[in-house]
Amino acid sequence: MDRVAAANDEEILELEIKAGMDRGTANEEEILELEHDSSVDYKGGGQAVKYSTGGWISALFIIAVELAERFAYYGVSSNLITYLTGSLGESTATAAAGVNLWSGIASLLPLLGGLVADSFLGPYRTIVTATIVYLLGLGMLTLLAVLTSHDCPKNGAKKSCSPPQIHIGLFYFALYIVAIGQGGHKPCVQAFGADQFDGKDPEESKAKSSFFNWWYFSSSVGVIVTLLVLVYIQDNLSWALGFGIPCIAMVAALVIFLLGTKTYRFSAKTKTKHPFVRIGRVFVAAIKNWKITPLAIEFQEEGSGSSPSHISKQFKFLHKALFKPAGVMEDGKGCSITEVEEAKAILRLVPIWVSCLGYGIVFAQSSTFFTKQGVTMDRRLTSSVDIPPATLQIFIATSIALLIPVYDRVFVAIARSVTKKPSGITMLQRIGIGMVLSAMAMVIAALIETKRLNTAQEHGLVNVPKATVPMKIWWLVPQYILFGAADVFTIVGLQEFFYDQVPAELRSMGISFYFSIFGTGSLLSSLLVSVINKASKDSWFDSNLNQAHLDRFYWLLAGLSGAGFGLFLCFAKSYIYKR
Repeated sequence: MDRVAAANDEEILELEIKAGMDRGTANEEEILELEHDSSVDYKGGGQAVKYSTGGWISALFIIAVELAERFAYYGVSSNLITYLTGSLGESTATAAAGVNLWSGIASLLPLLGGLVADSFLGPYRTIVTATIVYLLGLGMLTLLAVLTSHDCPKNGAKKSCSPPQIHIGLFYFALYIVAIGQGGHKPCVQAFGADQFDGKDPEESKAKSSFFNWWYFSSSVGVIVTLLVLVYIQDNLSWALGFGIPCIAMVAALVIFLLGTKTYRFSAKTKTKHPFVRIGRVFVAAIKNWKITPLAIEFQEEGSGSSPSHISKQFKFLHKALFKPAGVMEDGKGCSITEVEEAKAILRLVPIWVSCLGYGIVFAQSSTFFTKQGVTMDRRLTSSVDIPPATLQIFIATSIALLIPVYDRVFVAIARSVTKKPSGITMLQRIGIGMVLSAMAMVIAALIETKRLNTAQEHGLVNVPKATVPMKIWWLVPQYILFGAADVFTIVGLQEFFYDQVPAELRSMGISFYFSIFGTGSLLSSLLVSVINKASKDSWFDSNLNQAHLDRFYWLLAGLSGAGFGLFLCFAKSYIYKR
């Protein structure tokens, strides 16, 4: 009797499976419509004409906006720790934790901005709205810098002050307004720029891959201008002017973006369900269909031949969503194959995201402890001119600006001739190379910090916190250059990867996933600093850096980078790219 019952159950399962698979195939055409280019013009009424919309003309407007926005953002972030420890009188550890926390949240907020863009406003309206919020935050920072200058009349960059708590509270409030504006602006601008190229057109597809390189190039140019101009103004002239100029830059960015409106391609609205609904439906269906055994699924796939050749073998538990046990789904239908593959595509991103967090933690250091190291070193350029320590970040941006054209025009061409791939190397290979360079940068940073501490000890400066260690600031340049080289590979690779590997309607969210790596990395860095600061008997982050042990922290980060790369290799080997 048990055998008869089992046989009957198997027959029922086969019938249910076949019905589910047939439904999945029927849904295929409906969902695959999303893969074709369906852009419309700015009026929204007709299909965008290729020769008069999109392409590099539209992309150049958007790239110019990125340049202005990065100039504004780094005008706040690159020298923020100096303002916090100077004009606001915070300790080094407190200021570093505050910068990391703010940077982390600023990098996580694009998740909210991407959600708003993909689900409600669309990228264009989100960009405009976010830019207005951005301007509000920058305006408040400028006003508060004017007020703080009255509390600290003698150059706040060089004298520690104690402004009223209300000013400090309002300053942080304004900072987070900037973060909210950046959170809506950043993912949408990049995704909207990439959307100006039709991925189905062979020529435009190549241009789209190149777009990510030149996008990051323009971003680096904005950073270079910031570090050459704004940091000097903030350290030597006025923080009010140093925050006011970024505000003007964002006004210019908004004007430029609006001027390009008639040239843009906009994504046409589709009648299909929202991707979040489709993907969520797959997981719900798979859970409800838990009684369908893997053996039954495999038997039906092999026996009936109804399983399409392009369905991947990863995460086979989601295949249960294809089938229709009676009364399980409200509409009585299983999910389509494409819906299941969309859910798998999102699930595959999680291990890659996790393994890149070590890179995100390391990324947070260049604007915090690297800058504070530079303060203690010999910064004389001439007898009367000192190099602002935050300006050394220019070597990151400069190496990026120099290496991206070489990568795009030379490296890719050579790699393409060997691998026969249009992009030269895969996106994950590109990310992995940058992770190795990042770990090397932290090893070099640890060695140089050890030398700086030894130099301070040799000259009896350990207990003299404001003394200049007789060691040129140029010793820090190699770690900055390696950071830039790592970014050319990993950051651009992550941007393209998360844009390309999500469903077409979630591309703003895809860019947000990339940003969230660095947001989470900054938060983890802040947490790491706080935990170590409380746990260590001799503080690694003493305000007197000559008594601190940043070298130990850098060795720890080098170890985390190596472990992250090992994890990344394991996940990358089994990764299946979205087709």
